[in-house]
Amino acid sequence: MTDRSVIVIGAGAAGLLAAHFAARSGAQVELVERTRDGGRKILISGGGRCNVLPGVARPERYVTASSAHRMRRLLKSWPLVEQREFFTRELGIDLVLEPETGKLFPSSHRARDVRDGLVEAVRRAGARMRFDTRVTGLGPPPSPDADWRVHLEGGATLSARCVVVATGGLSVPATGSDGAGLGWLEALGHEVHPLYPALTPLTGCADHADLAGVSLSVRIRAPGARPRFETTDGFLFTHRGYSGPSVLDASHLTVGGADTRQSLRVRWAAHETAEWDEMLVSARQGIVGGVVSDHVPARLARRLVHEAGVPWDRAVSRLTRAERRSLTRILGDYDLPWDGNEGYKKAEVTGGGVALDQVDLRTLESRVSPRLFLCGELLDAFGPIGGHNFFWAWATGRAAGRGAAQTA
Repeated sequence: MTDRSVIVIGAGAAGLLAAHFAARSGAQVELVERTRDGGRKILISGGGRCNVLPGVARPERYVTASSAHRMRRLLKSWPLVEQREFFTRELGIDLVLEPETGKLFPSSHRARDVRDGLVEAVRRAGARMRFDTRVTGLGPPPSPDADWRVHLEGGATLSARCVVVATGGLSVPATGSDGAGLGWLEALGHEVHPLYPALTPLTGCADHADLAGVSLSVRIRAPGARPRFETTDGFLFTHRGYSGPSVLDASHLTVGGADTRQSLRVRWAAHETAEWDEMLVSARQGIVGGVVSDHVPARLARRLVHEAGVPWDRAVSRLTRAERRSLTRILGDYDLPWDGNEGYKKAEVTGGGVALDQVDLRTLESRVSPRLFLCGELLDAFGPIGGHNFFWAWATGRAAGRGAAQTA
């Protein structure tokens, strides 16, 4: 490759956007991807429907060990309305809002349409695509005017004026993510914050295995978390523990393991503890089990009443004060008995990564290694379930691609 050349490593969400915008900005681009077709996480997202974007941007819900201000600046670099227009105008993919979840999906509800549309856009922009090609390392320029070298499995080497690293993290390794890029960046001198699985199911109480399949909307809060954490969304009991959007969003708080236990408090219905208390005090008829199962699924109601130490068929009017307090605490402020998480195998994203002060916020050029650009999941930030991590990938991929093209 010659002047204004850019190599993009990784054809995930961020890498495809980086290659597209670098090529469209006039650079000679080669996109190198280890899988045979790229975009594997796009294909599995949203249960194969691809939750392309959130309906509303929520920068306050993102997590980083870096500066929250720097993270918000990156999120604002490509506003949600402009990202949505890109998919409609550039790719011809209409996005429709799913009212019950507040998520944006392609109108076809086919993740493959999104992945294939992005790949085709990269080709139309003039980039060369090299699939089934594994990168084994990066060679920094031996002098200020020399090119970067990208080492391939088998001994071949590519060279280019600029390199964009979009290799992702460690989550869902079956899609090709192995964290190799983070190792290269750390070896080059970048600060990499500790990695951990995020947006992953929790493992928990074996006594709850018989509740597998029960689902409902709950509120989860973490009293000891800083900053304050609270979310209201779906919750699912599994054979191994707990899942659903509310649990995945809270899972990053459990990375220390049960020995440094972060309490997750669950409100099982729309009623606070005090409201449950008032309801039970004022009730003049019926049994405890009937009142509780009016508000939560029957199997869960039986479990919660049992854990409260109250007989299922106890007349509400005969509840003792101690029984009522136990029951209202279980219903409105339940201490979820988690003991770990499902790890990277089921994690949606990787927490931690390259510190955000290691990159120029406008171009995402490394402050450690000139003409090296970073984007996507390997940067230290992630958002909640619901398209927010694609929002991050699209925004940072675009910034890195444009930055590389301007520098090359």
